[in-house]
Amino acid sequence: MRLKDKVAIVTGGARGIGQAISELFAKEGATVILWDLLEDGQQTADGILQAGGTAEFMHLSVTDATAIQTAVEDIVARYGKIDILINNAGITRDRTLLKMSEEEWQSVIDVNLKGVFNCTKAVVPYMKANGYGRIVTAASNVGLRGNFGQTNYSATKAAVIAMAKTWTLEFGKYGITSNCVAPGFTLTEMTAAIPKEHLTNVKDTIPLRIVADPIDIAYGYLYLASEEARFVSGICLTIDGGWSR
Repeated sequence: MRLKDKVAIVTGGARGIGQAISELFAKEGATVILWDLLEDGQQTADGILQAGGTAEFMHLSVTDATAIQTAVEDIVARYGKIDILINNAGITRDRTLLKMSEEEWQSVIDVNLKGVFNCTKAVVPYMKANGYGRIVTAASNVGLRGNFGQTNYSATKAAVIAMAKTWTLEFGKYGITSNCVAPGFTLTEMTAAIPKEHLTNVKDTIPLRIVADPIDIAYGYLYLASEEARFVSGICLTIDGGWSR
């Protein structure tokens, strides 16, 4: 029970990697609060409860700073603290730069970058008061190397790595660590529509010749959120089968 008695918020916790993180954290003893716009979040929370864990679902957008502040105050009022923040919520609107609309650019910035800012700013004062916190933010290996057709997405993922390093400097003295996880290609609902032949091509570019399941990524989050990582801060943990070696 590596997260026994911890209170964790997981944004984008309804599906995919966020769901895997939520389920794993609950299995490890955490009280998990899932934030998502997808109603599937309730099903994920119900599944955790049925498995003997503790979880609840809050329907909100990480772009709504007022709703986030209200939710954080509610959680602290009921549980007394927030130990862990997993900034996982994210979207893609892929298109090459010359074809990308302003809306496609801005929507990704709002969720993937501003959303991380909103959630972290709301939670950190309570972590600071408690003298303890774990912040883990979803980056991506494309934030390190770029990717064709992902100007918006790559930019946000590079930015959150810099933000995490900055927060290490700002919050470290309060017992708060700040790190990122940079997943590679992972089999989620977001990637399910990819043609089989393209998936084969993707595998061929990965040294391990496999693609990740969400749980493979979730274990990285578990480590960074655990006591074992108390002296780990300001890093970006890449989990991509060696692709970004």
